[in-house]
Amino acid sequence: MSPKTKVILIMILALLSFSGCSATSNGTSAASASDSAYHKITAEEAKSIMDEGGEYIVVDVRTAEEYDESHIPGSILIPNETIVDEPIELLQDKNQKILIYCRSGNRSHQAALKLVDMGYTDIYDFGGIIDWPYETISEQN
Repeated sequence: MSPKTKVILIMILALLSFSGCSATSNGTSAASASDSAYHKITAEEAKSIMDEGGEYIVVDVRTAEEYDESHIPGSILIPNETIVDEPIELLQDKNQKILIYCRSGNRSHQAALKLVDMGYTDIYDFGGIIDWPYETISEQN
């Protein structure tokens, strides 16, 4: 390969690597901004955050019936289908650490992404209660 061909190849690769970056007004890429707000963690990691104390809120995004059947102590119910593009009364602080779960992980992922799109900055999706080996409580008699 000639030196001229090498230079052209390097220039093409450099252009391709920069063309995928879209900057936001603060100079960070849009993808990295949402990536830094959304965190996929395990049940064990969520439990560790809870055990450490500090400021956090645990959100169950299942239905009221599922929540009443069994939920994590201290969690609040905000069903996934109620999370739209309007502010959520129970989640006033968009910078608060939010731990989010559902039954199997699908709805928690959807809800987490919706919250990030709404401007929440510290979302920890720990999947489903079916993978939660720790204490749960029931509202049923």
